[in-house]
Amino acid sequence: MLVRILQRIAQSAALLFAIATIWFLALSLAPGDFFDEARLNPAASPATIERLRVTYGLTQPLPIRYGHWLWSLAHGDLGESIAYREPVAALLPPRCANTLLLTATSLVVSWSLALSLGIWAGAKQGGLADWAVRALAAILLAIPELIAATLLVYWAAHSGAFPVGGKGDSVSGLASHMALPVLVLTASAFPMLFRHVRLAVSETLAAPYIRSALSYGISPARLWLRYVLPAAANPLLSLFGLSLAALLSGSLLVEVVFGWPGLGPLFLDALFARDTYLLLAPVILSSCFLLAGNIAADVLLLWNDPRVAKDSP
Repeated sequence: MLVRILQRIAQSAALLFAIATIWFLALSLAPGDFFDEARLNPAASPATIERLRVTYGLTQPLPIRYGHWLWSLAHGDLGESIAYREPVAALLPPRCANTLLLTATSLVVSWSLALSLGIWAGAKQGGLADWAVRALAAILLAIPELIAATLLVYWAAHSGAFPVGGKGDSVSGLASHMALPVLVLTASAFPMLFRHVRLAVSETLAAPYIRSALSYGISPARLWLRYVLPAAANPLLSLFGLSLAALLSGSLLVEVVFGWPGLGPLFLDALFARDTYLLLAPVILSSCFLLAGNIAADVLLLWNDPRVAKDSP
């Protein structure tokens, strides 16, 4: 099991390196830089702009810039933001914490709803309750995340029921600012999670060994806790990493729409400003969160069923 986990960590590190390299090369090879807008200002002299480009290393050849960036990254230095004129690492902690708070809250809420309703619908398969929850999931699945977020922002701005922008200074203010973004993220993640939970439970209940256990007169509580839920957990644990990826990517868009001060607005500002190092930092952090979630899902899967490690190459 330990060998399997170490292999996953090594694979994730290699993948993270590849993602960072591809993004760095793509941004460096794209035409233009941060000072393109300054060149349009008649008050800015070309000599001053060129001196600033030299100061920030934009005139160096691409291999040299890439080598310097890798060396700095290996020492924990994410570079300096040209727009903010301060180290990128100093800008990330509050933004990163806000994104993690929003994503983690949405993850807990969506999984709690999916597990409770999915187990209930799977046990009542074919009944009215199963049909009603499946209809709700289908409706939510048909509503695009961006449209739902935009409509809620419009409603909140005109009704004043919920604040838009920022995150508040108190616990109640934080909760009111998070309510709508969490609602959108939960509504987008719930249909997929519910369908997988319901399918895993219904398939497990139809398995021959479950029917054999019922014929021996095992109590319902023991049947669910000892046989049904552990057997249905394996595919759901594998789904955990995918759900984290979906929520994390969705949260970046939702943060921009609702004005939540996370990595999403920072990434968008850096993209428009062509602030390369500031743009790379959210990409690397988001990739780290995603890979960490996948590793956590693998660890939980191995803990629940150690046979997976033996079956893996």
